[in-house]
Amino acid sequence: QVQLVESGGGLVQPGGSLRLSCAASGSIFSINPMGWYRQAPGKERVLVAAITSGGSTNYADSVKGRFTIFRDNAKNTVYLQMNSLKPEDTAVYYCHARSAQVNYWGQGTQVTVSS
Repeated sequence: QVQLVESGGGLVQPGGSLRLSCAASGSIFSINPMGWYRQAPGKERVLVAAITSGGSTNYADSVKGRFTIFRDNAKNTVYLQMNSLKPEDTAVYYCHARSAQVNYWGQGTQVTVSS
């Protein structure tokens, strides 16, 4: 079992920045990969960014160059640094981890980009 606790969402103006955090606990030794998905109202949940245990990263085209995913292995935490935010980035962001072929999800954190 893996538990994921997210933090860092909120309201930000267009062009602003936010950092999301996801702390993992439980059977963390087998987690690979970890990442962030988002779901806007009326839309499907989609991948934003992911990072493997070896540090390889993958980004959605819509966030490349603006978002950065990175991890602190000592804290078992993955971060999503979001810069140059746009209104279309507004969504609920979910932390995701895969362990022993099981998908785990955080509770979700709202990110709203609006003036």
